[in-house]
Parts: sequence; structure tokens; C-alpha cells
Amino acid sequence: MPIGYSRYTNKILLIGDLLTLNLAFILVHMLLHYSTIYEVKDQLYYLITINIAWVIISNYFELAVVPRHVGDEEVFSKLVRAVILFTLITIPAYYLISANAFNASELLMQCLTFAGLVFIWRFIILRGIKFLRMQGLNYKRVIILGGGHQAVDMYGFFNNKARYGYKLLGAFTLKPFDDMPVDFKESSLEAVEKFCIENEIDEIFCSLSGLRNDDVAEIFRFADKNLIRFKVIPDFKGFFNKKVIVDFYDMIPVLVMRPEPLESLSNRVIKRLFDIVFSLGVIICVFPWLFPVFAIIIKATSEGPVFFKQKRSGKNNEEFTCLKFRTMRVNSEADEKQATRTDPRITPIGAFLRKTSLDELPQFFNTLWGDMSVVGPRPHMLRHTQEYSEMIDKFMVRHFAKPGITGWAQAKGFRGDTVDPVLMQKRVELDVWYVENYSFLLDIKIILLTVWVIFRGQKEAF
Repeated sequence: MPIGYSRYTNKILLIGDLLTLNLAFILVHMLLHYSTIYEVKDQLYYLITINIAWVIISNYFELAVVPRHVGDEEVFSKLVRAVILFTLITIPAYYLISANAFNASELLMQCLTFAGLVFIWRFIILRGIKFLRMQGLNYKRVIILGGGHQAVDMYGFFNNKARYGYKLLGAFTLKPFDDMPVDFKESSLEAVEKFCIENEIDEIFCSLSGLRNDDVAEIFRFADKNLIRFKVIPDFKGFFNKKVIVDFYDMIPVLVMRPEPLESLSNRVIKRLFDIVFSLGVIICVFPWLFPVFAIIIKATSEGPVFFKQKRSGKNNEEFTCLKFRTMRVNSEADEKQATRTDPRITPIGAFLRKTSLDELPQFFNTLWGDMSVVGPRPHMLRHTQEYSEMIDKFMVRHFAKPGITGWAQAKGFRGDTVDPVLMQKRVELDVWYVENYSFLLDIKIILLTVWVIFRGQKEAF
């Protein structure tokens, strides 16, 4: 096909990945050991191993396949997950295979260098592909068949999204429909089939509106016979206002109404490993010197334990014991009454801890144990879960993910009491959005935003 080079893209991407991988590892080794390229032969078995590992990981994440309709965010999200998994694999591989003694700093530098180079490489090649498509190269010839708003929407997509590499050569309908654009042509199936052959059409996008089952079956048979890819545009409007996923149970198509990235094993592994590393870092580096200070002040200013323990709702609405530094005087309403701005139960040190969110630090133990995550919807006390589930739409959806020490809602400034149903609804919407759009980079963004919010200060925090 003279107009496209898509069949070469996967090979170019994989070869470029491997070149950046070997360049990163060899270059760092030479710089740290002041060696020549000839002395790198000691690392040959290790290099072969990591090359094989990247090929397998790349194939698992389908990194060499970049569908035309997929945006950059999704492409780079998969690349991030692949690089993290690759880094985790190189650690035992280095220890078992490398001829040199295990060097954690060298390995980290090699992985970071590879990450930087492969991101630059991918950015350049994807921008190059989009540039070619904008110039009228590397495109697929397509037509639209059918009527209805979904055909019109598809027509607008092809005319406004040249960077995806589609060239719309015709839009046909078997009978007129309301608000039909002037570029749509009323035609017969025979004329459409003739047009496809004469213009070497690559893909047919078929809207079911206005077509009989026999018409769809006929054009499908024609497409198969002439090596034209056939795609159906279903009509979901009026039922759903967001993306859906189609799963197949044997040959039965099933619509998945709510995407959950954390249902992916790779995402769960990456998130759990990050939780363990991050929480261990806080527990080892912060707790040894900060805990004694807070413990002494808490015990000296009010009677009671250092830690406050409370049953809260976790993933799948399962109960767990949430830890906090105690910020109130011991009282019988702790599990029933939420703190207010001028709550007399709050101690002076408690007010400081709550204002700075330092009272949440013990929850890193919850994270290490697996009850919580560093990032996720904030957990509520059991009574509030029951109340809000009846008041707030989609409230229970939050429990598809582990609760977090911080979350998307908190990073956006929604903190403090939850008496106002409107504000609570907004929190839930942000939490549900997080459940449906999780990515490792989003977690990093939320953590950085949370740190910024804490240092900037919030009037909602008390």
C-alpha cells in the first residue's frame, strides 16, 4: 500500500527500544567504570537477558502496536508500566547473571537512563508519525455506511482528526435520515461495493441505524471477500455518556460499563510494589525521629493512647482498623460524631496534626499491611459509609479500590467535614473518576499535589 507504512511501525518501535536499552546500559557502565566498549563483554549474558525481558514485556503491553485511535496519554501510560516492570525484573537478573558484584546505584542509573531515552525516542517517533499523517501520508482509506447521529459523529471525527491517519473518501446511506449532512450520499449496496473496489478502501465503518440485518450481513461478506476491514459503530447514546469496554465470554459480547485499570494484574503489581517501597521509606526515614516527639507531646497534653484506632470501610466494603495519631481527648462519640472546626474535643497538638495532615502518618503501616494504599479514596467510618451510600449517588463505587492516605479529591482541595451533601457528591465524583482512570503517573501527580496543598495550607483542614 503506497500511502501507508504502518506494517513497518512495530518493527521500528521495537528496534528503537532495544537500541536505547543497550545504549543506556552500556554507556552508564562505561562512564562508571571508565571502561571501553570492548570491556563490556563481561556484561554480555546480562545484556542478552534484559533484551529478551524487554521484548517479552513489550509484547505483553503491546508497545509495538499503536492503534490510530489511541491518544498519547494511553500510549505513554503503558510505556510507564512497562518500564517499571522491566526495572523490577532487572534487579534479580543483575544479581544472578551479571559478572560484576551487585551495584544498586549503577543499576538505578542504567534504568533511569533507559527510561529517559526510551521516552524521548517514543515521543520523537510518535510525533513523526503524526506529522506524516498531517501531510497526507501513512493514512488508511475509509468510508462510512449508514445513518443516524453515530454516523454523523464518525464523519466529524474523520474530518477533524487528521493526525490519526484516516482519509474519508465517502459517506453513504441507503435511505435519507434527519439532519443528514450534504456530503452523505444516498446509494445502493451495489454502488457502495463498486466504490470500495475502485478506490481501494481499507476499512468500512458501518452505522447500524437505517440498515436492515440483511444489508449489514451483505456488506460484511463483501468486506471479508475483498480484504477490507469491517467495523460497526454501535448506538450507545441515550444509554451511556462515557466510554465502555467490550468483553467476550466465548462468542458473547458483554459491555463493561465502568473501566477499572486496577483490574489489570500489571497495574495491581506496580501499585502494590510502590505502596510497599513508599511506606517502608516513610516508616524507616521519618518514624524513628518523629514518632517519639509526637508520642511524648500527645501523652503529656491529654490522657489516653498515642494512636487512635477506628474501624473503617476498605476495599469491597470490608472493615479494617485504621490508625491515626490521637488528636482528640478520649470520648464516647469518636465513632459517631465527626470533627468540626471548633470541636472542643481536639487537643492543641491535635489541631496542629490535623492541620498539617501529620495525624495520618500511622496509616503507612496500614499501607504496608495491605489494608490501604498511598493513593486512593479516603476511608470513612462505618456509620458514614452506611449513611452516604443511601444519600450519595455512586458512593459505593469508591470501594472498588483500596482506600488511600490521600486521594484525587483531597489533592483537589476537598477536605474537612462532609456535612454538605453537595460537597460530598463532588468528592465521590472525583473518587469514582480516580477508580476509572488510575495510572501510576496519576498517583505520582496526586502525591505531589497533596504535598503542595499541605505546605500551602488549607482552610478546610482542621
